[in-house]
Amino acid sequence: MTAVSHAQTDALRRFARLFTARLGVLRKGLYGSRFSLAEARVLYEVATRPAPTAGAIAADLGIDPGYMSRICSFLARAKLLRRTAVAGDGRQRRLELTRSGAAAFAKIDAASRAEVAALLEPIEAPARRRLIEALAQAEQVLDPHAPAASRAFVLRAPRPGDLGWIVHRHGAIYAAEYGWDARFEADVAAIVTNFAASQDPACERCWIAEGADAVVGAVVVVREDATTARLRLFYLEAEARGHGLARQMVETLLAFARQAGYRRIVLSTYSNLTAARRLYEKFGFVRMAQSPKRHYGKKLVAEDWALDLA
Repeated sequence: MTAVSHAQTDALRRFARLFTARLGVLRKGLYGSRFSLAEARVLYEVATRPAPTAGAIAADLGIDPGYMSRICSFLARAKLLRRTAVAGDGRQRRLELTRSGAAAFAKIDAASRAEVAALLEPIEAPARRRLIEALAQAEQVLDPHAPAASRAFVLRAPRPGDLGWIVHRHGAIYAAEYGWDARFEADVAAIVTNFAASQDPACERCWIAEGADAVVGAVVVVREDATTARLRLFYLEAEARGHGLARQMVETLLAFARQAGYRRIVLSTYSNLTAARRLYEKFGFVRMAQSPKRHYGKKLVAEDWALDLA
C-alpha cells in the first residue's frame, strides 16, 4: 500500500476546515439552536433510522459509549427523547423522539437545509453538478462498503415548486405507464393543495428524492387521525427504480411515523401497481379491503392496506 504523503493529508485537512467553517458547525449552538453538533447529529440519527438504538448509533458514528449515554440523558431530560429496553437485550435501549423532539429536529433540519442551499445557490448549475458528483465519488472512496446506489440519492424537504412538480410527474408518469386520464392528476393536485395548506410539521411530512440535481421521486405522510398516519403520493422516476431508493423512502417515513406517535399507518393503492404492492408487503403491510372501480378511464381494483407500528 502506497504511503500517504503530507500533501495528500494537508489537502483533506484543508477541505475539512473549509467545509466545517462554511457550514457553521463550529458555532456554540448549531444553526441557532441550543444543541451541539454531536447532540444534533444524534437527533438526526434517531429521526431517520428505522428502530435506532444507542449502541448502534454510537458504533456507527465512533462516539464513546459513555459520551453517547450522556447525550441521550440530556435529550431525555429535555423531554426530546424516549429510551425503552430492547426485548431480549437489557443492555440495549431503543430510541425514539418525542413530539417535542420531532419538532426540534424539524427546526434544525430546515435551518441546515437552508444554510446549505444558500451555500450552493451562487454556484452555476454545471459547477454545482460537478461538485455533487465529486462529493458522491469522495463518499464512495471513504465508505466503499456502503451501497453505491444509496449515495446517489438524497431525501430532502420540499422547496418552492416541488409540490407542483409532484402533481406534474404523477400526471405524466401514470398517463404514460398506465393510461390514466387527467382526473388522476386532478386528484393528486387536490391532495397536494390540502397538504400545503394545512400541514402540521410535527406529525406530517413530505420527502423529495433527488439525484444528480434532479427530482426523481417523492412520498408524503399525513395525519389520518390521532393514532393513524396515511402514506400518500409515493412515486419514483423510472431511472431511480431498482437501486434501493424506494426501500429507503419507506424506512424513513415509517421511522418518522413511529416518532410522531402513530400506532398505525394506512394507504390506498390499486392492484395493477404490482411493484409498489410488493414493496408494501415486504414491510409487513396487509391488504384490508379491495373493490372493483372504474377510475381514471380504466377498470381498476382499489385496495386499502395497513401496517401496525407498535
